[in-house]
Amino acid sequence: MLIHDHFKPRPTDIIVATSPKCGTTWLRALVFSIINRASFDFSDHPLRKANPQDLVPFFEGITCKDGSTSFVDGIPSPRLLPTHLPYSLFPTSMTDDTTACRFVYVCRDPKDVLVSKWHFANKLRPKELPPLSLEETFDLFCKGVSHYGPFWDHVLGYWKASVESPKKVLFLKYEDVKKEPLGCVR
Repeated sequence: MLIHDHFKPRPTDIIVATSPKCGTTWLRALVFSIINRASFDFSDHPLRKANPQDLVPFFEGITCKDGSTSFVDGIPSPRLLPTHLPYSLFPTSMTDDTTACRFVYVCRDPKDVLVSKWHFANKLRPKELPPLSLEETFDLFCKGVSHYGPFWDHVLGYWKASVESPKKVLFLKYEDVKKEPLGCVR
């Protein structure tokens, strides 16, 4: 609701969106590098010293600081705002064709997402609990159990938006960007 009620999108905003474990950190680093390509020499580039998660914090986290959007409002343009939020949760002030705010979305092969989620969940799991089996993780994945909703709903929301508004939503596949990054970022 905070985003709907208080966030003021700018025409230069770039929303970097993924479903969890689909290459969010990697995409953040790519877009950050593109936006700032003229600002830094290779030798002193911030990504050589800092994690992309520190340089470009999650949209959900920065809009909720102190229950206001003042932190994100203070970020200079162009603002790079990474998120796992489904497209359907954004207000029309961000999604309709009359706003210049843009989205970059990366989807990933669901098999790879599943395995990545399985490893990640077990890494975060308390040591006193037994590890999640791949079968349990698969069952949860198929049932759509995720903090950001079912995987396929997430992907299809952005896919449909990219078909309806290709100048607003750039839909990329992780595997394509990994194979041919230059062709995807032009």
